[in-house]
Parts: sequence; C-alpha cells; structure tokens
Amino acid sequence: MTEARHRVVVIGAGFGGLQAVLRLKGAPVDITLIDRRNHHLFQPLLYQVATASLAPSEIAWPIRHLVAGRPEVRTILGEVTGVDMAARQVQLRGEAPVPYDTLLVATGARHAYFGHDDWEPFAPGLKDIDDATAIRRRILLAFERAEVETDPAVRRALLTFVIVGAGPTGVEVAGTIAELAHHTMARDFRALNPKEARILLVEAGPRVLSAFPEDLSAYAKAALERLGAEILTGHAVTECDADGVKLGAERVPAKTVIWAAGVQASPAAVWLGAEADRAGRVMIAPDLTLPGHPEIFVVGDTARLDAWNGQPLPGIAPAAKQQGQHVADTIRARLEGKSEPRPFRYKHAGSLATIGKRAAVIDFGWIKLRGWLAWWIWGFAHIYFLIGLRNRLTVALSWLWIYTTGQRSARLITGREQEE
Repeated sequence: MTEARHRVVVIGAGFGGLQAVLRLKGAPVDITLIDRRNHHLFQPLLYQVATASLAPSEIAWPIRHLVAGRPEVRTILGEVTGVDMAARQVQLRGEAPVPYDTLLVATGARHAYFGHDDWEPFAPGLKDIDDATAIRRRILLAFERAEVETDPAVRRALLTFVIVGAGPTGVEVAGTIAELAHHTMARDFRALNPKEARILLVEAGPRVLSAFPEDLSAYAKAALERLGAEILTGHAVTECDADGVKLGAERVPAKTVIWAAGVQASPAAVWLGAEADRAGRVMIAPDLTLPGHPEIFVVGDTARLDAWNGQPLPGIAPAAKQQGQHVADTIRARLEGKSEPRPFRYKHAGSLATIGKRAAVIDFGWIKLRGWLAWWIWGFAHIYFLIGLRNRLTVALSWLWIYTTGQRSARLITGREQEE
C-alpha cells in the first residue's frame, strides 16, 4: 500500500502563503491552497491602481496560473469559516472540510477604524482590487461632478480629498492624487480647473512616516507640500460621514475620504481560539507556530511576533515572504526527521516610500536616501519583485510614460456608479 503523503493546507495566497507553496516545490507533500479570491495581489502597488497609474491586471496574477505546473498543489476558491483543530480540518462555507497534517494561516489584514466601523462606507480603505477600483471611481467621479456643479460650496467639497493616516500608503496616495489633479488632468476640463483641488493628509501623530528617521520624515512632508498637498499632523478624525470629516472642532467638507490609518487582522485568532493582541493578530511562538500546536503556523499580518529588535515584525511584503520561506523549510526539516523548533530570524532589507513620480525616501539602516535617486531605486525594487516578464515590462513602461509625460492612461471610471 502506498504511504499517504503529508497534507499541507495553506489559507491565503498572499506573500507569505504563496512563498511557502513555491518553496515547497519538490517536497513529498500534497498542498491545498485556499483563498477567497482567484488572484495573488502585489499589494505595495495597489495604491497606483486606486490613483489611475496602473491597471489591476498589471499587479495581480491568477493563482491557478502560478501553480499550473505543480500537480501536487490543489487550489480552492472559497471562504474559510473556521478550523476544527481536534479533527485537523479547515471548514469552508458551503463546501466539504479540508483535512490537514500541517496548516499555514496567512490570511492578512483588513483596515481598522478604531471602534468606528460605521465610517467604512464613507472612508474606504485600500486592501484589495475592489477597494482600489472603487476609490479610483470616487476620485475620478469627483472631478466629473465638479465640472458641472454650479454651487461653489459643493464644488469645493467635491474637490477636497482627505487621506487619513500618514504612513507609507497615506503618503503615496496623497502624493499621487496631488500629481493627478495638479498636473495630469490640468488641461482636461473646461469649466473646472483641477488645480483647485485640495489634498489634505491627516495624521494623529506628530509627523508623517513615523517609522522613518526624522530627517526623511521632514523631507517627505516638504516633498508633499511642493506637490500641493496639505499636511495636518496632531489631528485625529472624530467624525466621518458622507459630507466630510471632523478634526477636533473643525469640520472639513469633503466628498472623497480615503482611510490609511490602521489595520485589523483577519479573524484567524477566532478560528484558532488563540490569544491575540489589540489588532487581532495571533500571538505566536518564535518558530511561527501557534503555542501548543506545532502543526499550525501563522504568518504575515495575521501574526504577532516581537522579533525585530524587540518590536513586532513589520507588516511588509519582505517580512511575510521570509516567514513563508521559514515555514516551508521547517516542514521539509520535519519530514526529514528533524523535529527541533527553528526560531525565525528576520532580516530587514530596508523601508521605502515614494512621494509622487520623482521623489522617494529609503532607510536601509546603514544608509539613508532621498530624492530622485531613491525614487529610481524604489522603482527598480518594486519591478524586481513583480511576477513575470510581461508585468515587469508593462509596469516599467507605464512608469516611464508617466515620468516623461505626466499622463496616466488608467483613468477609467468602471463599475456601477453609486451615489455617495
């Protein structure tokens, strides 16, 4: 009788989950990869879809295509509803449970509103392609509606764009919207001057890019202001509705609000009955396993491990990929009879953020860069991590076109128009 192969189930085809699957190529395992969507998304460039710089197909790839040459990998498009840890089964909505010998949970995170989930319809976050195309529609429709609006107050609200949260995503979104309004669409309208647009970046903390050194933070702030964005630090949003936001006692009328202020982990901690931190991240052991359950690994934005100079691992793609690689190597070691725990060691390659099409900041620790050179390095790094030659070429050509002409060809209003 043929001996049954080790069954690995991976929940989530993001950076951590996909990296583990790719790393397990050739191992004596059968893999089931489960995701709610049929594509792997290069999330660091998602904001460029939201701001009409790139098309969705340039930063996403069908999961089945990525594992087409792997007969040991089965892909399931489905929604996980729980994990039966006693029976070692993953439960799916409307489908039969999926058994596992080893489980990897890499389900990522969603945007968090700090107890104000009712704000989400008015201030969407940016976590998937649906979010990005919806935000792009809001931004472009704002200009179209302002073109025909005769009430000056309503027009000002339509042309006011509030971005909440000045981390890398908020800074990148604010810079790109400023360029879109003040340069790309400057001559596209007749009754409207897009340069009248107000781009307001709101941060509750004392500075933008708080995870970067202060000098790079100051440079980013100055670069945004040169693009025409307004920076308001030390102010938290206290109200948010269809007509704008309230910052303390000040009311800011705005028809487009984008949320980039925080994240909340997926419900994995609930599925696993595990201890979690305030953001819902599962508290894991140094080897990335669930305490008391060596057969269950949790990685990426779903997990909490203070393994970066005593701080939580950063929620960035390289960290998730390193964790996925570590899990795959641990599974291989166990199959070879090496059962000792393998503590995860994180190697931080650097922090990067871009401000528009000609400026960026990079902190490698041993060296800090800013300006156009940092922008080129940022661009090459992101192109390198894209999957496939076609995507690398199309993104590179799109960026070169934007860099030389200032025009963005992905300015399409798609999807059903809804009243905001």
